[in-house]
Amino acid sequence: MRCKYIILIVLISTITVYAKNYKGAELRTKQAYLYGRFEVRYKASWGSGQTSTFFTYNDDYPNTPWNEIDIEILGRYDDDVQFNTITNYQTNHLRHQFVSFNPGLDFHTYGIEWTPSYVAWFIDGVEVYRQTGEHISLLKYPQKIMMNIWNPAYSDWVGEFDDRTLPFFAYYDFVSYSSYTPGQGNCGTDNNFTLQWTDEFNNFNSSRWQKATHTWNGNNSDFIQENCLFKDGKMILCLTDNYNTGYTDKNPPVVMWAIAEDDSVIVHFSENVTETSAENLLNYVIPGAQVHNARLLRDKRTVVLRVNGMLKSNTYNLVCLGVEDEMENHNKLQGQNIPITSIPTIYFPFKINVGSNKYNDYKNDQAWDYQKNYGYEGGSSRGMTQSVSGTEDDPIFRTWRQGLAAYRIRVPNGVYNIKMLFSENIFENSGLRCFDVYIENVLVIENLDIFKEVGKHVAHIEGINNVSVDDGIIDVHFSAVVNEPVLSGLIIEQVSTGIVEKESGIKEFLLKANYPNPFNNKTIIPFVLNDYGLVFIKIFDLTGRLVYSKNMPVQSPGRYKFIWKYDGPSGIYICRLDFLTNNSLYSSSRKMLYVK
Repeated sequence: MRCKYIILIVLISTITVYAKNYKGAELRTKQAYLYGRFEVRYKASWGSGQTSTFFTYNDDYPNTPWNEIDIEILGRYDDDVQFNTITNYQTNHLRHQFVSFNPGLDFHTYGIEWTPSYVAWFIDGVEVYRQTGEHISLLKYPQKIMMNIWNPAYSDWVGEFDDRTLPFFAYYDFVSYSSYTPGQGNCGTDNNFTLQWTDEFNNFNSSRWQKATHTWNGNNSDFIQENCLFKDGKMILCLTDNYNTGYTDKNPPVVMWAIAEDDSVIVHFSENVTETSAENLLNYVIPGAQVHNARLLRDKRTVVLRVNGMLKSNTYNLVCLGVEDEMENHNKLQGQNIPITSIPTIYFPFKINVGSNKYNDYKNDQAWDYQKNYGYEGGSSRGMTQSVSGTEDDPIFRTWRQGLAAYRIRVPNGVYNIKMLFSENIFENSGLRCFDVYIENVLVIENLDIFKEVGKHVAHIEGINNVSVDDGIIDVHFSAVVNEPVLSGLIIEQVSTGIVEKESGIKEFLLKANYPNPFNNKTIIPFVLNDYGLVFIKIFDLTGRLVYSKNMPVQSPGRYKFIWKYDGPSGIYICRLDFLTNNSLYSSSRKMLYVK
């Protein structure tokens, strides 16, 4: 999170704070730890306007400088985990880590390794990000292990909060701590850590943990002990209103939005609903049209209605009733009438002036929600008056969105070419701003350093061609490596239209031939996964020397394209792909010819 938010996370206020309209929870260790490996397995709370976390914090502040290491899952995203280290003067070093799963749907294991020389983050046992900058030396004060759930006052960070979505629950399966013992450990990177304890939350260990009862300015909830409880081998953190605290839900599901899409209406509920009630056609009425099929998606909140008789020139309402949530008491929606939103059609090429207003044929920047056809998630707009060279569209590159997590564009299923417009308008040296870009679950640009590519105040365009879209939305995700990502513009060109079938029934794990081959500078490595699992990419030269490796957290079944950039000597290289699924390891290798 950004600097202005950091003071909100765990600061224990010594001033009087008046009671708030919502109640959150926090669990923290009584002991503080200097360095170590910290792991948690949890299912995050999912929904806009709130966050559930796992982090370490020096609560001796302000007697000693601010020290904090974060894993924060913002419920507004279904493909993102936020990492951060916070040092003296609340200085942030933040990354939005793209993930190919929804952290609010299933349990995943997240980890932090903290040493004097680095901080690394892990997802499902795989290291996905590491910080080694000079700021790591400032993380030198013992920190307590903490978990909390709360609704911040800052919608530009966590999204809009709607109390119809209450309550929220985050489920924690275990937490473990391993001390830092370089050269003599039994776990972690290079076995440099020694396991000290694991708490599986079968009960509340009052000698190890304490429940918080504080709040702070910018936190719209008070922490109360009743909202931290232990049930069925899980520690559950609850975000509730003032009247229905604890692990209870008395609110029926509500329809948050309904949008028309071709011959379908997509309906999204405030919470998980039962398949039986969600797919009962009697629970949906669209006056003037006929609903003939209802299918609940894997997220358990979105229902796709197949509809006959809807005309694009007309407006329609959806009447929904009888849909039940998944809680034990099965709260039932008694009846709701909601207008069906028609999304404006996009015409190609579709151009966006990211970070600013409409300019010529470029559309204005706007925040994303599911009733819009495009928009950003996260970040702030910036601009300058100095000209940018290398372009005839100078005003596009003089403004930008900084620190964004994602950009999404609603398009018909098909194949697209995507151009991303950048300019480095702040830094004057390479290595000061680097970031990764993912498009449609694929890492397409790794460690982009705009200054290194073209210098300062120079237009730079990165093009990614033949992007397949099968869910009606182009998802572009930005992950910081050093400092914040930036984006000045987007251009979407349509290559072909039609239904791109979602992957189902894939029979085998497969590493396909890279293209182009031979290649110069970069090549695309396609592969196919037939199950959920971990992916490891390793590239060797003919002497067997490892020249590149990439470990990916759990990936879902489907077809993937990995883009590898290389600037080494010409020659033949071996790409090996390892796929770990269901405790079985599969491997496949192919030769690639690099010509410099």
